[in-house]
Parts: sequence; structure tokens; C-alpha cells
Amino acid sequence: MIFETVREAEVWADGFVNEMYGRVFDGYETPDYKIAYALSFLLAQNRELNIHTEVEFNNDMEVYKVWITKHN
Repeated sequence: MIFETVREAEVWADGFVNEMYGRVFDGYETPDYKIAYALSFLLAQNRELNIHTEVEFNNDMEVYKVWITKHN
């Protein structure tokens, strides 16, 4: 899924980030940098989590990864 605007990505990410807080998911991969940006920003508001990001290049396509771990 690729959104046209950062705002659209933020609205979508705001719903998905709750699933990450609840530990239903611990990460997300996307070809859309706007989603990765929004997830990273929203997750960083929780001081109990470590936020990790990475860009991987697969078959001439960038894949943005965002995942979380809990502070020890």
C-alpha cells in the first residue's frame, strides 16, 4: 500500500500503532516511506519502547522496516 500524502499515511499509522503497542505486531515492512515515517514518529512517543528502522533494497525496490523492542 502506498499513500499519496503523509497525512493519509499518518491516519493509517495511527490505527496500526495501537496494534504494535498491544504487541499484536512487533514490526511492519512497506515500500512507502511515508508509512515508515509516520509509524516511527508515533511509536517514538512511547518511552517504554525502542524503535528500530532500516531500509532494505530488494529487486530495485526500497523496503522500509520499522520494528519495536521493549526497554530492558
